[in-house]
Amino acid sequence: MDKSKSLPKDVITIETEATKEIILTEEGHKNLLSELEELKNVKRREIAERLRNAISYGDLTENSEYDDAKNEQARLEHRIDQLETLLAEARVITRRQVKTKEVGIGSVVEIRQVGTNKKQVYKIVGPMEADPEKRMISYKSPVGKNLLGKKVGDIITVQAPAGEARFRIVSITK
Repeated sequence: MDKSKSLPKDVITIETEATKEIILTEEGHKNLLSELEELKNVKRREIAERLRNAISYGDLTENSEYDDAKNEQARLEHRIDQLETLLAEARVITRRQVKTKEVGIGSVVEIRQVGTNKKQVYKIVGPMEADPEKRMISYKSPVGKNLLGKKVGDIITVQAPAGEARFRIVSITK
């Protein structure tokens, strides 16, 4: 089974020769822990209450409220199990581990299009954490691929719909 298709948005997978390693940013790890806590402490209680109410109606053989609650309970328990496994196996990239001498996962990179003063700032994240509206790009995206391992002053070339675009790295921060 390909785990990466069902992994949460805040998870980065890196393929190595032996295995796929699950890497979480500190922010992604914190978000998953919060989600797990919410599911265990709030959602479980809500579903238990729904089940109690449905059972109070009597005959369970044709009780759609009961069936719906049981199905939701199964989905919830699956998600809890998935999160616990993921959190137990993941390697967390701490803020201290984020590079500032060269671009890596977790780096915040300011780039300027060559020939213009147009600057953009992006955080390099995994594919499932990527959110262009929040300026978070995947290390697998065309720009992200080209940025990995580069240093301040380096120029990258990216194929864009309008043709080739060149960008200079202005700064790398955490």
